[in-house]
Amino acid sequence: MKQTSTLIQLQNMKREDMPHYYDVAVIMGKIKEAILAETGEEFSVFSYSEDMDELLEIVQETLLKDPNESKLIAHIFDSLEKGRIKYSTIHGDQRFVEEPLLNNALYYFPRFQVAIAKLPIYQSHEDYEEIFLLAKEGKAITSFLDDLYKKQRESMKGYINFIVGTDEGIERSKEEFTDQIQREDVLLAEQMKKEIFRSIDEFFQNEGEFFKKYNLPYKRGILLYGAPGNGKTTLVKSIAGSTSAPVVYWQITEFTFSYTIQEVFSTVYKLAPVILVIEDIDSMPEESRSVFLNTLDGASTKEGIFLIGTTNYPEKIDPALINRAGRFDRAYEIKLPDKETRERYLRKKKILEFISEDELIHLVKQTEGLSIAQLNELYTMIALQWHYDKKVDLKAIINDLQTNNKRTWRQDWLENPIHSSIGFGG
Repeated sequence: MKQTSTLIQLQNMKREDMPHYYDVAVIMGKIKEAILAETGEEFSVFSYSEDMDELLEIVQETLLKDPNESKLIAHIFDSLEKGRIKYSTIHGDQRFVEEPLLNNALYYFPRFQVAIAKLPIYQSHEDYEEIFLLAKEGKAITSFLDDLYKKQRESMKGYINFIVGTDEGIERSKEEFTDQIQREDVLLAEQMKKEIFRSIDEFFQNEGEFFKKYNLPYKRGILLYGAPGNGKTTLVKSIAGSTSAPVVYWQITEFTFSYTIQEVFSTVYKLAPVILVIEDIDSMPEESRSVFLNTLDGASTKEGIFLIGTTNYPEKIDPALINRAGRFDRAYEIKLPDKETRERYLRKKKILEFISEDELIHLVKQTEGLSIAQLNELYTMIALQWHYDKKVDLKAIINDLQTNNKRTWRQDWLENPIHSSIGFGG
């Protein structure tokens, strides 16, 4: 970009001329002087049109994990914090450690010739923090940001990355796959499981080569619905843990507003190819639904997004989600386990350590209508009773669970959960 002259220069003005500008300009002038002393180059200040918060964690991780990537030029204010003391586990050893902070600091990244400053701004009416990016020219900033997004994408692999809307804004967290769920452990009808995993594999294989070869839009959307406790979350975790793509897990809450929706999809667009899981999609607040639908339509023109929606109550879903192309391509009912699945699950749990083969066959027949989660509770109750009493009263345990199960049926579509049909494809 061609260098142009400026109309107002700090050295030619006084504080009483433009007090608020002067306050910030003095600080920025000091920052630019420090960069000039470090690099011998005159840097300009650039703004960033997106929310920088999502990248600050990656910058912070870079400071911690790749100290040679950056250099601390200076702290900005002498009376503010210059680091953070944190209790951490390092190589199995728990201790207090000092971590560098972006706040109140000026860092330089030599590889990109970019500086970043997170600056506290103090004004008469409010205090706030601002991120400033500095470089000789804009293309250095774009290269720096591209690298941050690549690092962000890599750092998200191997984790489920949660986004939740709260009354205080967006909260981000991530959970490592400590207990990988294998595909063979997912208790679904084999044909359905094959379809779902095949579509996942083709989507992320060779950068979507299958979709390009057959001139298909490089996007996919599936909806998983059914009674709670039958493996929707297990399926999602198995999908997430068996692909090389980052997984963003978005929990809909009453605090899901239009800006939440826009921020989630803004993040996802930059991470593509990516899996976006939208949990409890039926609970989208009424006032946010039109924004959500419009954003989904926009997402349908974006490449590399594999969308998975889940719901326990499909009758509550806005029909527009299903009836319009480009939102969800398929809907799969995750049904209550049939007799064969119940037996397979209980055998895998090694329930024969506590009961006989004949008792297992009887148990399988008596547990029609129980979910996978309830079968797991059944196993826990049997194991506990055996542990303490060295015997098991199967009849009492089954009656207790069946009674509790009937009390939890609240929705019409669950009144006859074995044979229910709600009209979705799949």
